[in-house]
Amino acid sequence: MEDSIDLILQDWAFSTNRPHVAVSACTGALLTGLYGVWSLFVVPGFRKVPWSLKVPYLPSSKDQTQNVMKLLEGRRGRLADLGSGDGRLVFAASSAGFQCTGFEINSILVAYARSKAYWRGIPSTQATFVKKDFWKTDLSSYNNVTAFLAPGVMEVLGEKLLKELPDDAHVIACRFPFPNWPQKSSTGSGLDRIFGYEISTVRSHLRNAPNT
Repeated sequence: MEDSIDLILQDWAFSTNRPHVAVSACTGALLTGLYGVWSLFVVPGFRKVPWSLKVPYLPSSKDQTQNVMKLLEGRRGRLADLGSGDGRLVFAASSAGFQCTGFEINSILVAYARSKAYWRGIPSTQATFVKKDFWKTDLSSYNNVTAFLAPGVMEVLGEKLLKELPDDAHVIACRFPFPNWPQKSSTGSGLDRIFGYEISTVRSHLRNAPNT
């Protein structure tokens, strides 16, 4: 991705063989600025994560956040948001009484979410943002987990959660479901669809599933 963008920038900004050099230069400057913004929010921390587990920053929509909160109704306790981004889901859950931790490897997004929490007066006992790789973190102390990642990592994430989470844990996946996991509930449609799972039910289902 970075290499392809660099090539585009070079093609637009530094080519003098085109008839409209001034237009090309302006366009190149615009693309350079956009690339800089993209780099701030996406690149930091990426190189510390294996390529197969990398997921670009994509903020949850308002409908997605509301749908997650619907599936969290009646739940309490500690919540881990995996890849918390700008913190919008953590803020929504903390306002509902959860003790939330947002895991994010992008230092810019972590700083942004922390500043929002500070200016909103939200104590760290309700919402904490950590610059930490959740793939390398033991999540056994959380009984609620939310994740808006990519379809290619859901199976690996499922294996990790089954190893670490307590039986009473509730897991919510945004947009992309866990393969082979029986859903307890779902809400929304299309890109805003949310899936809910009970770890105890998933474990029982997988134990009793016929070997293929």
